[in-house]
Amino acid sequence: MKRRRCKGAAVIELENVAYSYGGGELLSEISLTLQPGSFHFLTGPSGAGKTTLLKLCYGALVPTAGHLSLFETEVRSMTRDDIALARRRIGVVHQDCQFLDHLPVADNIALPLTVSGRDTLEQESNLKELTAWVGLSHRAHAFPPELSGGERQRAALARAVIMSPDVVLADEPTGNVDWEMSLRLLHLLAELNRMGKTIMIATHDLALIRAAKTQVQARVLRISNRRLQLAGADL
Repeated sequence: MKRRRCKGAAVIELENVAYSYGGGELLSEISLTLQPGSFHFLTGPSGAGKTTLLKLCYGALVPTAGHLSLFETEVRSMTRDDIALARRRIGVVHQDCQFLDHLPVADNIALPLTVSGRDTLEQESNLKELTAWVGLSHRAHAFPPELSGGERQRAALARAVIMSPDVVLADEPTGNVDWEMSLRLLHLLAELNRMGKTIMIATHDLALIRAAKTQVQARVLRISNRRLQLAGADL
């Protein structure tokens, strides 16, 4: 696969970032630049700080040291409204896939549209297209407790991209699904990357990273001893 040149300013940039909690430092001297259209895997053992780093990347946490910029704006200078607007440009697939159990799948996927006031007839058409893209058209009226693990993850991915974000961050998206479903989720994320989205996947699944070799050109990063390292050459 030919290397695609990423153009434009960084969408997320961390410079010597540290994060401490409860008197202990979880991350230290983290420097990372996510360019438009790039693809990253984030690895490391459980408890290394992968989820914490993702939370920093979408503004849920503020560094205790260093500089963090979202779309060229320093996080510490942003108001709550500024951060809320920036986060509309960042889709997040959470590890625990929380849904509102009293709402059908389609309504759960559309929640970001509803909250932002963009729940229109045009968006309803986009919702149907997106639900079909993740293979859940036949489950659109089912309720979350009725879904399998793979269906929940695909619904979570659809909800993360319903606002057409510039960046998609996925926290262990294949952790609770079988290998076939893992490959399907990887394919969907690779499709988003080919559309120009910046992707970062936190995972401990090295087989998934190896399987990505035929679909994307990605950098593999590893958190070790509170620091971020390049785990190897580009895939």
